[in-house]
Amino acid sequence: MNTPRIDMLPTRAQNRGQNHDQNHEQNQPQCETQNEVPVPAQHYADARKIQPANPVMNAAVRPDGSPLDNDRVEIGPTSLAFDEWATAGLMPPDLSAMREWRLQRLVGEINARDYAGVLLFDPLNIRYASDTTNMQLWATHNPFRACLVMADGYMIIWDYKCSDLLTAYNPLVRETRGGASFFYFNAGDGAAAAAERFSAEIDSLLQSHCGSNKRLAVDKIMLHGLRALESKGIEVRDGEEIMEKTRVIKGPDEILAMRCSVHACEQAMHEMQRQAAPGMTENDVWSILHAENIKRGGEWIETRLMSSGTRTNPWFQECGPRVIQNNELLAFDTDLVGCYGICCDISRTWFLGDGTPTAEQKTLYQEAHAQIFDNMAQLAPGKSIQQLVDDMRPLPDEYAERRYGCAMHGVGLCDEWPLIKYRNDFEAGEFDATLAPGMVICVEAYIGAVGGKEGVKLEDQVLITEEGYECLSVYPYEECLLT
Repeated sequence: MNTPRIDMLPTRAQNRGQNHDQNHEQNQPQCETQNEVPVPAQHYADARKIQPANPVMNAAVRPDGSPLDNDRVEIGPTSLAFDEWATAGLMPPDLSAMREWRLQRLVGEINARDYAGVLLFDPLNIRYASDTTNMQLWATHNPFRACLVMADGYMIIWDYKCSDLLTAYNPLVRETRGGASFFYFNAGDGAAAAAERFSAEIDSLLQSHCGSNKRLAVDKIMLHGLRALESKGIEVRDGEEIMEKTRVIKGPDEILAMRCSVHACEQAMHEMQRQAAPGMTENDVWSILHAENIKRGGEWIETRLMSSGTRTNPWFQECGPRVIQNNELLAFDTDLVGCYGICCDISRTWFLGDGTPTAEQKTLYQEAHAQIFDNMAQLAPGKSIQQLVDDMRPLPDEYAERRYGCAMHGVGLCDEWPLIKYRNDFEAGEFDATLAPGMVICVEAYIGAVGGKEGVKLEDQVLITEEGYECLSVYPYEECLLT
């Protein structure tokens, strides 16, 4: 099947009069509160002040093409981040090009599977398809947004209060509607009816754009929503599969965005290490990473994986009020969603104190360091997951029981497919994949023994290239623990 090119698809203005869903007026979106009067879907063309296709000709812009008007809608990097990137010689992404590349790739994957489209509720999948956000963390447990991308490239967002306030800046979003909320807090005992109204809209849209094709991929949907779609004869397919495999290859501007995001994360890490000292609590140190991330236009941190001293073993204890003692290890995993929504998944372990590291601390650190660099050296385009598992550095027996959940994993807007396990955990058929240029892989290790006093966590973020690989994270390792 020929995949339509995004740049050949009609714009919102062209669609406004001729390709709007014929049944939309009969199925007006339901607003978030029942007392509000439903309003029609809003269109970017109705209110835009400049031609979105060529912002450079219309207004001053930042290096990534976003408006330089001190009043931009989309969240993004601050002047601090742009200045630091300029000093480091980093080129920001072209956001319009990045958005078009992502949508084109998703449309290609939809057509390759002969689906009518993909319906998204996961906030990060919506971010990938549309590069729009709205209360991302709240939406993870209150799914009020939805995004439908059809095989012809037509994209619709269902957003809060039927408003296009946070979507209008992206002309690839052709419509903004309301009425995708059928979780219990919002809809109560009317959830089934709300889901029925929403599924009727989806069915109508599929008929208008896709004819008899009713194969629709859906990523994460509430129970009433799934039942309502299936009652319309829609064949629900695995939306997580298509989205993970779409997101796994990063386009040129996505890679630029990731370089910038990693740099901003590492600047935050430098400030965190500069301030970290015995006598501070774990929370004191962790708060610095949060603050420095936000200062640069980052977004949130997904976990609380920072611990000190005896709390570094076993791993996965969350940071808290423990006071860091002199000459202890402090270990953390950033799990940071930074600039442009790009995940920076970097781990380091620091020695804090005025003394010298113990032999045990050095042994743990040096084995973790060897795990990272020996396993990273195995990365190459064309290599299968099975081959990677077979070629990885063996874990010494004393550290095997408390090994990390994986040796490597994909990363993009968050931790992503594929997961690359240790030999003891690998099961054939779970992750049949081959490394390819444009994939980004996190290589990580936790080294800690049962009964041991402390543990070490290290991790780097690595781009697969045509020639091999490039480590994107360059934060220095602890010389005092390596010598």
